[in-house]
Amino acid sequence: EVKFVASGGGSVQAGGSLRLSCAASGFTVDDYAIGWFRQAPGTERDLISYISSRDGRTFYSPSVKGRFTISRDNAENTVYLQMNSLKPEDTADYYCAADRALATLVDGWAAYWGQGTQVTVSS
Repeated sequence: EVKFVASGGGSVQAGGSLRLSCAASGFTVDDYAIGWFRQAPGTERDLISYISSRDGRTFYSPSVKGRFTISRDNAENTVYLQMNSLKPEDTADYYCAADRALATLVDGWAAYWGQGTQVTVSS
């Protein structure tokens, strides 16, 4: 059975940090492109970061570049999103996703999704 379980969300003041995790079972994260998406109320779900499966190439949207870091721990079969210098506009539900094909992940059609974890940043 495939599971992709997200954790680490919460409430924090502006300028603070959080680390989101997605623990995988039933598949190996090293074999998959991994992405983090977020969706604020009334908006579409947007890709904010990914790490490719083959060469570990990373991408960050302009809104988070320089503040967020995506990583993968193959031994733990877990992916992370370290979020620093958080801003109120980072408030959203955050979702991890995984797919063997990077293009499919980027298009939002990933095979596996975490259940979402809520992040609230107060000013």
